[in-house]
Amino acid sequence: MPYDSQVTIATATSAGVPKYRDEFRQRGRTALIVLFIVLAVAGVLGGIAISLDAGDPEGAGLSILYAIAPLPLVWFVYWWLDRYEPEPRRYKFAAFVWGGVVAVAIALALEVWIQNTWNLSDKTTASFVAPLAEEPAKCLFLLLTFVRARRVIDGFLDGLIYAGMVGVGFAFVENIGYYASSYLGSPDIQVAGAQGVTTTFIVRGVFSPFAHPLFTSAFGIAIGLAVTRKSKVAKVALVIGGLAVSATLHGLWNSSLSFGGGTGFLIVYLVLAVVLALTAVVAIIARVRQVRTLERSLSYVAERGWIHPAEIPYLSRFGYRKAARRYAKEHYGKDSAAIVRRYQRLATEMAFLHDAMMSGRSIPHGVERTYRLLDAMYALRPLLHFPPALQSTVRHS
Repeated sequence: MPYDSQVTIATATSAGVPKYRDEFRQRGRTALIVLFIVLAVAGVLGGIAISLDAGDPEGAGLSILYAIAPLPLVWFVYWWLDRYEPEPRRYKFAAFVWGGVVAVAIALALEVWIQNTWNLSDKTTASFVAPLAEEPAKCLFLLLTFVRARRVIDGFLDGLIYAGMVGVGFAFVENIGYYASSYLGSPDIQVAGAQGVTTTFIVRGVFSPFAHPLFTSAFGIAIGLAVTRKSKVAKVALVIGGLAVSATLHGLWNSSLSFGGGTGFLIVYLVLAVVLALTAVVAIIARVRQVRTLERSLSYVAERGWIHPAEIPYLSRFGYRKAARRYAKEHYGKDSAAIVRRYQRLATEMAFLHDAMMSGRSIPHGVERTYRLLDAMYALRPLLHFPPALQSTVRHS
């Protein structure tokens, strides 16, 4: 008997997919969403204003175009890392806006004030003041998110993803300013106009698009590790250590050319490239472990009778998940495919939440949220169409 006939007692209707509403979401959510939308609009207007410093429409257009150019690649990387346990879109949007608007504003104000107060040179400010102002300004988003909503950042990858989004937003706005300045030229730079902007883009947009995300990632990783620690001393030590590493990496990058010349820049560039590669390897390993964690948790959930064992492949492996949606669409229509997708997302969130609690971690409203997710899954059951059970799951069930 096909597996879908065992769990389906109705067909999907045109009424759409039943919605899931989290009863334990934080207060003030709507106000924060509105605030960040306003900030995003302000950021767009501010970016346009910065681009106009180039002096003419060509320079402004090139500044914005080159700042946007690396975004698809960078966004794809973080989307890929975030596929198994997708973070809420509103938080990722807020992280990007914070980096591009709030962090830039805080850092710029601090840098100007410190430089004017102590009469520092541009080279000293860029090498030592900027990292100490910009990294705390960027990292503040992760700290506030952790304090306000501990369940949002619940591990290594979460911290890495949010840190990356903040860094991408910061680099996007900062690059507009750099490109506009390159278009105008300076006594230290022999090229200007379109050639000057393109030269700067090759350095910042082609060879170092992950620079700012990498700097802030050290703090993001530290926050992700801190949430798994019970000791407050360990949490504080990780947070302070992560911020110190972020500022150090940023300082090495900024000071490499100023004090090391071309050779110093090349050495630091290679060192940071190695750090980036190691971070990528660790992130990929963590992502692979997510698959194992998901399968382990779903298996345990199936043993308790909360789901059927035959569902596990269609809820864990991407290939099978996609095949399940395709099967539902081809045999029962788009609404059925949407229901399968919603069921998969609910099951994924429930499984990771259940695993975190079984690991002994303190999760706000963890038990209540688990049962709420299960209730939402059960509400979809009458409309759910999965492919026939795989032979391996039939044998083990």
